[in-house]
Amino acid sequence: MKLRSIIVDDSSMQRIAVAKLVNKHPNLIMVAEYSNAIEAKNGIKNNDIDLIFLDVEMPIINGFDLLESLENPPQVILITGNPEYALKAFDYDVTDYLHKPITLTRFEASIKRAMAKYEQSQKVAEEEEYIFVKSNLKKRKVVLNDIKWIEALGDYIKLVTNEGNVVILSTMKSFEQKLPKEKFLRIHKSYIVNLEKVEKFNSKNVELEGRQVPLSRNKKEELVAALYNF
Repeated sequence: MKLRSIIVDDSSMQRIAVAKLVNKHPNLIMVAEYSNAIEAKNGIKNNDIDLIFLDVEMPIINGFDLLESLENPPQVILITGNPEYALKAFDYDVTDYLHKPITLTRFEASIKRAMAKYEQSQKVAEEEEYIFVKSNLKKRKVVLNDIKWIEALGDYIKLVTNEGNVVILSTMKSFEQKLPKEKFLRIHKSYIVNLEKVEKFNSKNVELEGRQVPLSRNKKEELVAALYNF
Protein backbone atom coordinates (compact mmCIF):
# COMPACT_ATOMS: atom_id res chain seq x y z
CA MET A 1 0.00 0.00 0.00
CA LYS A 2 1.32 3.42 -1.00
CA LEU A 3 -0.01 6.85 -0.07
CA ARG A 4 -0.48 9.09 -3.09
CA SER A 5 1.38 12.26 -2.13
CA ILE A 6 1.88 15.85 -3.25
CA ILE A 7 4.29 18.55 -2.12
CA VAL A 8 3.17 22.16 -1.79
CA ASP A 9 6.05 24.58 -1.18
CA ASP A 10 7.12 27.84 -2.81
CA SER A 11 10.80 26.95 -2.33
CA SER A 12 12.15 24.83 -5.19
CA MET A 13 15.05 23.67 -3.02
CA GLN A 14 12.67 22.49 -0.31
CA ARG A 15 10.48 20.69 -2.86
CA ILE A 16 13.53 18.87 -4.18
CA ALA A 17 14.58 17.85 -0.66
CA VAL A 18 11.13 16.52 0.28
CA ALA A 19 10.64 14.84 -3.12
CA LYS A 20 13.89 12.94 -2.60
CA LEU A 21 12.55 11.57 0.71
CA VAL A 22 9.16 10.74 -0.80
CA ASN A 23 10.60 8.93 -3.82
CA LYS A 24 12.84 6.78 -1.63
CA HIS A 25 10.08 5.73 0.75
CA PRO A 26 8.42 2.35 -0.02
CA ASN A 27 5.01 3.48 1.24
CA LEU A 28 4.76 6.72 -0.74
CA ILE A 29 4.20 7.58 -4.37
CA MET A 30 4.73 11.06 -5.76
CA VAL A 31 1.79 12.45 -7.72
CA ALA A 32 2.79 16.12 -8.16
CA GLU A 33 4.65 19.13 -6.81
CA TYR A 34 3.14 22.62 -6.54
CA SER A 35 4.78 25.96 -5.89
CA ASN A 36 1.65 27.70 -4.63
CA ALA A 37 -1.67 26.97 -2.94
CA ILE A 38 -3.86 27.87 -5.92
CA GLU A 39 -2.26 25.24 -8.17
CA ALA A 40 -2.32 22.77 -5.31
CA LYS A 41 -6.05 23.25 -4.70
CA ASN A 42 -6.82 22.52 -8.36
CA GLY A 43 -4.52 19.50 -8.26
CA ILE A 44 -6.25 18.10 -5.18
CA LYS A 45 -9.63 18.48 -6.91
CA ASN A 46 -8.49 16.58 -9.97
CA ASN A 47 -6.45 13.81 -8.32
CA ASP A 48 -6.97 11.16 -5.67
CA ILE A 49 -4.56 12.35 -2.97
CA ASP A 50 -3.86 10.65 0.38
CA LEU A 51 -1.15 12.89 1.81
CA ILE A 52 0.00 16.52 1.45
CA PHE A 53 3.45 17.74 2.47
CA LEU A 54 2.51 21.36 3.04
CA ASP A 55 4.70 24.39 3.64
CA VAL A 56 3.08 26.89 6.00
CA GLU A 57 4.78 30.09 4.89
CA MET A 58 3.85 30.76 1.27
CA PRO A 59 3.02 34.10 -0.41
CA ILE A 60 -0.61 35.20 -1.03
CA ILE A 61 -2.21 32.02 0.32
CA ASN A 62 -0.37 30.24 3.13
CA GLY A 63 -0.67 26.63 4.17
CA PHE A 64 -3.34 27.22 6.80
CA ASP A 65 -5.46 29.22 4.32
CA LEU A 66 -5.25 26.33 1.87
CA LEU A 67 -6.44 23.86 4.50
CA GLU A 68 -9.39 26.08 5.38
CA SER A 69 -10.41 26.22 1.71
CA LEU A 70 -10.57 22.42 1.31
CA GLU A 71 -13.88 20.72 2.09
CA ASN A 72 -12.44 17.27 2.78
CA PRO A 73 -8.66 17.59 2.99
CA PRO A 74 -6.50 14.46 2.87
CA GLN A 75 -3.90 13.84 5.53
CA VAL A 76 -1.45 16.69 5.98
CA ILE A 77 2.13 16.85 7.20
CA LEU A 78 2.99 20.50 7.74
CA ILE A 79 6.52 21.69 7.09
CA THR A 80 7.97 24.98 8.33
CA GLY A 81 11.10 26.57 9.68
CA ASN A 82 9.16 28.46 12.35
CA PRO A 83 8.47 26.41 15.51
CA GLU A 84 5.76 28.88 16.55
CA TYR A 85 3.37 27.24 14.11
CA ALA A 86 3.49 23.88 15.86
CA LEU A 87 0.58 24.52 18.24
CA LYS A 88 -1.59 26.09 15.54
CA ALA A 89 -0.89 23.16 13.25
CA PHE A 90 -2.79 20.72 15.42
CA ASP A 91 -5.86 22.96 15.42
CA TYR A 92 -6.18 21.80 11.81
CA ASP A 93 -6.03 18.12 12.73
CA VAL A 94 -2.82 17.59 10.78
CA THR A 95 -1.13 14.20 10.94
CA ASP A 96 2.25 15.62 11.88
CA TYR A 97 4.47 18.68 11.90
CA LEU A 98 8.01 18.69 10.54
CA HIS A 99 10.52 21.41 11.35
CA LYS A 100 13.11 22.37 8.73
CA PRO A 101 15.66 20.99 8.10
CA ILE A 102 13.93 17.61 7.99
CA THR A 103 15.88 14.63 9.29
CA LEU A 104 15.37 11.15 7.86
CA THR A 105 14.47 9.74 11.30
CA ARG A 106 11.80 12.37 11.87
CA PHE A 107 10.45 11.92 8.34
CA GLU A 108 10.16 8.14 8.82
CA ALA A 109 8.25 8.68 12.07
CA SER A 110 5.78 10.99 10.29
CA ILE A 111 5.12 8.48 7.53
CA LYS A 112 4.62 5.71 10.06
CA ARG A 113 1.98 7.87 11.75
CA ALA A 114 0.33 8.67 8.41
CA MET A 115 0.21 4.98 7.45
CA ALA A 116 -1.40 4.03 10.76
CA LYS A 117 -4.00 6.78 10.39
CA TYR A 118 -4.76 5.73 6.81
CA GLU A 119 -5.18 2.06 7.75
CA GLN A 120 -7.52 2.99 10.59
CA SER A 121 -9.64 5.20 8.31
CA GLN A 122 -9.88 2.39 5.75
CA LYS A 123 -10.99 -0.04 8.41
CA VAL A 124 -13.67 2.33 9.69
CA ALA A 125 -14.86 3.08 6.15
CA GLU A 126 -15.12 -0.64 5.39
CA GLU A 127 -17.08 -1.33 8.56
CA GLU A 128 -19.48 1.52 7.89
CA GLU A 129 -20.03 0.97 4.16
CA TYR A 130 -23.76 0.69 3.59
CA ILE A 131 -26.62 1.12 1.16
CA PHE A 132 -30.27 2.10 1.56
CA VAL A 133 -32.94 -0.28 0.29
CA LYS A 134 -36.72 -0.01 0.19
CA SER A 135 -38.47 -2.78 2.10
CA ASN A 136 -42.11 -2.80 3.24
CA LEU A 137 -42.54 0.74 1.89
CA LYS A 138 -39.74 2.01 4.13
CA LYS A 139 -36.14 2.95 3.44
CA ARG A 140 -33.77 0.73 5.38
CA LYS A 141 -30.03 1.03 5.94
CA VAL A 142 -28.10 -2.18 5.29
CA VAL A 143 -24.41 -2.45 6.19
CA LEU A 144 -22.67 -4.28 3.35
CA ASN A 145 -20.45 -6.31 5.67
CA ASP A 146 -23.60 -7.68 7.33
CA ILE A 147 -24.85 -9.25 4.08
CA LYS A 148 -24.05 -12.96 3.81
CA TRP A 149 -25.65 -13.58 0.44
CA ILE A 150 -28.38 -12.31 -1.87
CA GLU A 151 -31.01 -14.70 -3.21
CA ALA A 152 -33.45 -14.27 -6.11
CA LEU A 153 -37.17 -14.64 -5.29
CA GLY A 154 -39.08 -14.07 -8.54
CA ASP A 155 -39.60 -10.31 -8.88
CA TYR A 156 -37.95 -9.81 -5.49
CA ILE A 157 -34.58 -10.51 -3.93
CA LYS A 158 -33.74 -11.55 -0.38
CA LEU A 159 -30.76 -10.13 1.47
CA VAL A 160 -29.62 -12.63 4.08
CA THR A 161 -27.89 -10.58 6.76
CA ASN A 162 -26.60 -10.88 10.31
CA GLU A 163 -29.70 -8.99 11.45
CA GLY A 164 -32.19 -11.18 9.58
CA ASN A 165 -33.63 -11.29 6.07
CA VAL A 166 -34.59 -8.23 4.04
CA VAL A 167 -36.87 -8.68 1.03
CA ILE A 168 -36.89 -5.95 -1.63
CA LEU A 169 -38.39 -5.45 -5.08
CA SER A 170 -35.43 -5.64 -7.45
CA THR A 171 -33.76 -7.77 -10.09
CA MET A 172 -30.49 -9.52 -9.30
CA LYS A 173 -28.78 -7.66 -12.14
CA SER A 174 -29.89 -4.26 -10.89
CA PHE A 175 -28.88 -4.95 -7.28
CA GLU A 176 -25.57 -6.50 -8.30
CA GLN A 177 -24.56 -3.16 -9.85
CA LYS A 178 -24.90 -1.46 -6.45
CA LEU A 179 -22.44 -3.81 -4.78
CA PRO A 180 -18.63 -3.42 -4.70
CA LYS A 181 -17.27 -5.97 -7.19
CA GLU A 182 -14.23 -6.73 -5.07
CA LYS A 183 -16.45 -7.93 -2.18
CA PHE A 184 -19.44 -9.60 -3.83
CA LEU A 185 -19.67 -12.20 -6.60
CA ARG A 186 -22.60 -13.70 -8.46
CA ILE A 187 -21.96 -17.44 -8.29
CA HIS A 188 -25.32 -18.62 -9.68
CA LYS A 189 -28.23 -17.07 -11.57
CA SER A 190 -30.06 -16.85 -8.22
CA TYR A 191 -27.22 -16.15 -5.77
CA ILE A 192 -24.68 -13.44 -5.01
CA VAL A 193 -22.28 -14.09 -2.12
CA ASN A 194 -20.21 -11.92 0.17
CA LEU A 195 -16.68 -13.23 -0.48
CA GLU A 196 -15.66 -12.44 3.09
CA LYS A 197 -18.28 -14.89 4.40
CA VAL A 198 -17.19 -17.85 2.24
CA GLU A 199 -15.82 -20.66 4.40
CA LYS A 200 -15.44 -23.46 1.85
CA PHE A 201 -16.78 -24.68 -1.48
CA ASN A 202 -16.81 -27.64 -3.85
CA SER A 203 -17.89 -28.06 -7.45
CA LYS A 204 -21.58 -27.69 -6.56
CA ASN A 205 -21.94 -25.58 -3.42
CA VAL A 206 -20.51 -22.69 -1.45
CA GLU A 207 -20.66 -22.70 2.33
CA LEU A 208 -21.16 -19.42 4.17
CA GLU A 209 -21.25 -19.50 7.97
CA GLY A 210 -22.56 -23.07 8.00
CA ARG A 211 -25.17 -22.64 5.23
CA GLN A 212 -24.82 -23.92 1.68
CA VAL A 213 -25.88 -22.16 -1.51
CA PRO A 214 -25.54 -23.54 -5.08
CA LEU A 215 -22.54 -22.79 -7.28
CA SER A 216 -22.87 -22.78 -11.08
CA ARG A 217 -20.31 -24.95 -12.84
CA ASN A 218 -19.14 -22.07 -15.04
CA LYS A 219 -18.61 -19.79 -12.01
CA LYS A 220 -16.17 -21.96 -10.09
CA GLU A 221 -13.01 -20.57 -11.71
CA GLU A 222 -14.25 -17.01 -11.22
CA LEU A 223 -14.89 -17.76 -7.56
CA VAL A 224 -11.41 -19.23 -7.09
CA ALA A 225 -9.83 -16.16 -8.70
CA ALA A 226 -11.96 -13.77 -6.62
CA LEU A 227 -11.09 -15.51 -3.35
CA TYR A 228 -7.42 -15.64 -4.29
CA ASN A 229 -7.36 -11.87 -4.85
CA PHE A 230 -9.59 -11.04 -1.87
